Amino acid sequence: MVRRAVALLFLIMIGAGVYVGYRPALEYYKQRNRPQFRTAEISRGKIVAVVNSTGTVRPVLQVTVGSFVSGPILELFVEFNQKVDKDQILAKIDPRLYEAGVARDQANLATRNADIQRIKAELQRAINEEERAKRLMDEKGGFLSQSEMDLLFFTRISLEAQLQIAEAGVEEAKANLETSEANLEYCNIRAPVAGTIIDRKIDRGQTLAAQFQTPELFVIAPDMEREMHVFASVDEADIGFIRAAQKAGLPVNFTVDAYPEDLFQGTIWQVRQSSSVVQNVVTYPVIVSAPNEQLKLMPGMTANLSFEIDARDDCLRVPNAALRYYPDRVLVHPDDHKILDGALGSDSEANAEESLPAEKLAAAISKANVRHVWIVENDLLRGIEVKTGISDYQSTEVLSGDVREGMQLVTGLEPKRS
Repeated sequence: MVRRAVALLFLIMIGAGVYVGYRPALEYYKQRNRPQFRTAEISRGKIVAVVNSTGTVRPVLQVTVGSFVSGPILELFVEFNQKVDKDQILAKIDPRLYEAGVARDQANLATRNADIQRIKAELQRAINEEERAKRLMDEKGGFLSQSEMDLLFFTRISLEAQLQIAEAGVEEAKANLETSEANLEYCNIRAPVAGTIIDRKIDRGQTLAAQFQTPELFVIAPDMEREMHVFASVDEADIGFIRAAQKAGLPVNFTVDAYPEDLFQGTIWQVRQSSSVVQNVVTYPVIVSAPNEQLKLMPGMTANLSFEIDARDDCLRVPNAALRYYPDRVLVHPDDHKILDGALGSDSEANAEESLPAEKLAAAISKANVRHVWIVENDLLRGIEVKTGISDYQSTEVLSGDVREGMQLVTGLEPKRS
C-alpha cells in the first residue's frame, strides 16, 4: 500500500514537471527553429548609373614619317621620346647619287640654254637674209628666183620652230632639275608636325628601298601633353545610353593599370558607326577624350572605363540584394503566394521572349521594372510591389511603391546554428 502511494506520488511529480516544462520547451524549440532573416535598410541618397568597358589609350594624332627616296641612312638626329619641332631634320639619307643627279640636270639646262642662243643667232641671220632678198626684189625685180625666196622663207620658219623646240627643252630641263633638287631635299627626313617621337623604326647605316614601298621611319604624336584618346568598345545594348550621355555631357571615369590609385576623367568625344562583330557580339567604337598634363597616359595602356549614363542626387534607394531575393513558399504569408505564382508566370514569359512579337516584347521589357521586395511580419514574409529606376553596383532607385526610408527589407536567410 505504501509502495503504491509512493509510485503514484512519483508519477504525479513527473507529470507536473512535464506540464510545467512543456510550454517553455515548446517555445524554445519554436524560437530555435524560427528562420532568421538577413535584412538591409532602405536609404536615401545619390545613385549614379554607369556602363563599364575597357579600352586602349592612343594619341589624338599619330603621324607616320616615311621616305620618298632610297639609300643608306647617313645620320640620325633624334631618339625615342624626343620632342621635335615642325620641319626639324630627323635623319639624313646618303645624298651623293642625288647630288650627282642635280649636277647632271644643271649641266643639261645650261646646254639647252646655250642651244637657244645658237638657234636665236641662226634665226636672226635667216631673218636678215630674207629681208635683204625682199629689198633686192623690190629694187631689181627678177634678181632672185622664186625658189631662192622660198628657201629663205622656209629656212626662217624652220629656225623659228627649232627655237620653240629648244625653249620647250629648256622647260623640260628645268623640270628635271627641280625633280633632282626635290629628291636631294628628300634626303633630309623632316618632321611634318611638332610632337614627340613615340617610335623609331630605323638605325644608322640601314638602307631604305623606297622604290618597292614607302618605308616607315618614325611615328610622331603631337600634343600628347594636352589630350589623349581612349578607344573603347561598347556593346550594342548600351550604345543608346552612351549616345544620350554624350548629348548630356556626362563624364567618363577610368583607371589604368600603371596608376591604379589615380582616377582619370574624360568626356565622350565620338561614337562611331563602324560596328564590329566578334562571336556574334556587336560592339561600337566609342572615343573618350582625356587631358594628359602630367603625361601619365601613354600610348597602348589599357583603360578600365565607367561611362556615367544617368544620376539621381536625392532618391529612395533599395539594396540590390533585396531585389534579387526570392523566398521559399513556406516562408511567405499565404495571402502573398499569388506573388510567387505570378513571378513564376513572368519567368516563363521571359524564357519565351524570343518568340514574342515586337510590341509584346517591348511591353514585357517595360514591366520588368516592376519588382517585389519582402518584409518580415509575424515571422512570415509579406511582399511589396515597387517600380524601379536606375541602378548602380549597390542600390536601385525606387520610383513608386509602399516603402519608406529606414524600412528593413529581407535580403536572405541566416544559416542555422548547430
